[in-house]
Amino acid sequence: QAEEELKAAWSQQAEQLREMGRRERLLRSDVQQAREQLESFKIRVMQVCSPSAAGSTGKSVAEQQVIEKVRQISDENQQSHEREKSLQKELSSRLTQEKEVSANIEVFKNSLQKLQ
Repeated sequence: QAEEELKAAWSQQAEQLREMGRRERLLRSDVQQAREQLESFKIRVMQVCSPSAAGSTGKSVAEQQVIEKVRQISDENQQSHEREKSLQKELSSRLTQEKEVSANIEVFKNSLQKLQ
């Protein structure tokens, strides 16, 4: 009976080891697929950002290149937003001045009409 129990335990452990091996192979496959997708994504980002930097030979693009390019685009975007805010303030200021001038013109017109 003890021998049967040992055989059953050994069989169960062997099955568990096979299952762990299968899972490990799946995980390795998933990791490899993720690496390939990341490399493909990096190349596409560089091609969109700077076609000459990525090249058309399919060379591996360094992560640092992608990071620098994304950072550069982010900085440019931030500068663009700041410029837009500045232009909005300037426009608002000019509209206010224009309203004041229009109001002064109306007052001047009314004064002229009263004088006539």
